[in-house]
Amino acid sequence: MELSALKTTSKRIDILHAMNIYSMEDIIYHFPYRYDIIEESYDNEHMIIEATVISQPKVFFRGKMSRMSFEVIDRYGNHYQVAIFNRHYLRTHLSLSTTITILGKCQNNKITASDIKMKPLCDIAGIHPVYSLKDGINQKSFSQYVKKAYQLLKSELVTLVPEEYIIKHHLVHKDIAIYNIHFPDTQEDIKQSLKYLKYEEFLQFQLTMQLTKFNRYQENGTAKNIDLDKLQNFIMNLPFQLTHDQSVAVKEIVSDLQKPQMMYRFLQGDVGSGKTVVGAIALYATYLAGYQGALMAPTEILALQHYKTLSKFFEKTDIHMALLTGSLSMKEKNEIYEKLNNGDIHIVVGTHALFQKKVNYKHLGFVITDEQHRFGVEQRKALKNKGQQVDFLIMSATPIPRTLAIALYGDMDVSTIKTKPAGRQEVETKYIEASSMKPILKHLKAYLASGGQCYVICPLVDESEKLEVRSATQIYEAMSSYFKGQYKVGLLHGQLKDDEKDDIMQQFVDNQIQILVSTTVVEVGVDVKNANMMIIYNAERFGMSQLHQLRGRIGRGSQKAYCYLMSDQASDEAKERLHYLETCQDGFDISMYDLKVRGPGEVLGEKQSGLPSFLVGDVLKDYNILSVAKDDATQMINAYQNHRLYAHTIEGIVEKLKENNEYVD
Repeated sequence: MELSALKTTSKRIDILHAMNIYSMEDIIYHFPYRYDIIEESYDNEHMIIEATVISQPKVFFRGKMSRMSFEVIDRYGNHYQVAIFNRHYLRTHLSLSTTITILGKCQNNKITASDIKMKPLCDIAGIHPVYSLKDGINQKSFSQYVKKAYQLLKSELVTLVPEEYIIKHHLVHKDIAIYNIHFPDTQEDIKQSLKYLKYEEFLQFQLTMQLTKFNRYQENGTAKNIDLDKLQNFIMNLPFQLTHDQSVAVKEIVSDLQKPQMMYRFLQGDVGSGKTVVGAIALYATYLAGYQGALMAPTEILALQHYKTLSKFFEKTDIHMALLTGSLSMKEKNEIYEKLNNGDIHIVVGTHALFQKKVNYKHLGFVITDEQHRFGVEQRKALKNKGQQVDFLIMSATPIPRTLAIALYGDMDVSTIKTKPAGRQEVETKYIEASSMKPILKHLKAYLASGGQCYVICPLVDESEKLEVRSATQIYEAMSSYFKGQYKVGLLHGQLKDDEKDDIMQQFVDNQIQILVSTTVVEVGVDVKNANMMIIYNAERFGMSQLHQLRGRIGRGSQKAYCYLMSDQASDEAKERLHYLETCQDGFDISMYDLKVRGPGEVLGEKQSGLPSFLVGDVLKDYNILSVAKDDATQMINAYQNHRLYAHTIEGIVEKLKENNEYVD
């Protein structure tokens, strides 16, 4: 229903549009973000009283600031001196004997008011929703819009949750939940409304996941005939022994490849846990079955790193590999296109260039994507069109507890690698409350003198007038000058051309550069075993998982590794996070801590991961509801497939998937 039904001004309509509200439905789903509870309170920190004005208000100005003071008496005969700032316009309403309601703090019968309501307490007492609004619409006006929208749409508010589950979980119905979230009489009303709304959106999400998974399994896949003896021989000849978790992940993936259904598996593991070798084994299994494999990375640097790593794994095999990225010349690309098309290339590594229209595969059977939790619909279609029943493995180094991963990525099977390969060093991490290297300069010089290499990470490439942070260019110039004639300093950032990045990285790998000043482009894709010190400027500007990813670049050899988190601008909350990293090396624990502080959208990336933007649910705080909804969704899908139960709910979800072009017949 269009907003014209509000019968308001075009200016107000424009403001609503600016709030992403385009329909009457959008209005009722624009929920309050908090509630003000107004009731008589003599708590000195949160005082709310009804009182009568007994003195003429006096106003004092200092520049544009104003302070108004007057005296009142409450219904118990208590006298108070009231002061309120920048509300001098209220003076004309505060005549003697006027009854008002005062909100504020009190000390020694002196109230510093945060607000004054020109009504008795009985007229305004209750629970008042507070909405996120833009200038031009106040709380009262928006509340009236909500009431109007609810009246018009009430009969169309169909309860998505089947009655059986309403009864099972003691839920209110949807129309009641919507009304009470906006117009509650009690705090219990809010609690029950949120309970229904959270469950409904989690159930809808889980039904979508389960339907997607079911439909994928219904597709006719191809069971790959893998020579397991040759695969085991390949594993036995690796230069190291697989960890228990790596072995389990390999078994799960190989089992999937052998099934006549498409594989869609999520492989997560901590930094340095050895996900790449698991991917390599899966690619080799695919090759043994007569299919081509592809590994897609989000950046050219990471694609190059994977290409080099896989080349080492496969150097004693007959596998022909290629690296396909956007920076190749047209001649080089065409040569690779031809070899992919005729099957001369068995495994290709690259960026999104792997799935452009010009790229055709002879027999693509397996795709790995790294650090891209989930593809969009169009990308998924592009991948499917490149082969017959292509199997997918999605790798991520932002690990979360397995139970949460299963709940969030319900349309995928989940493999988890927790144990690290033998010999991986823990990185000694220290938070330094400083903006310069002075406190650690002595250690840095001694470390460089011993033959080690060092990363220096900065949040920005160039200086910023708005932000007081050290830029990579600024640090590079200072360090180049300081260490001139002793050590070579390199500068790496995203604005460089790809061949320039590759050249600088190769110099660092070859120890021609001893200090690499960089932005976060080294977060993934760099493996230099001789580099075992990292200094991170303005560490407060990075998320914890990102800092953990960064320090994962060091400690990859047998030497002791050091990571210094430098910040002199950290808030108390940021200091707490940085101190936490000093003692914690477990990426799963760090991710959970980060998720709680910043939320899943920030840590996992809503756009990259496909995470939904829940209106009221929180995947961490409301995990119990999310888990229950997952179990209920599974039951409902099974009952629908076997007995056509819950048809109204599930077919409604199917229609939404089709509208969004996500449903696969």
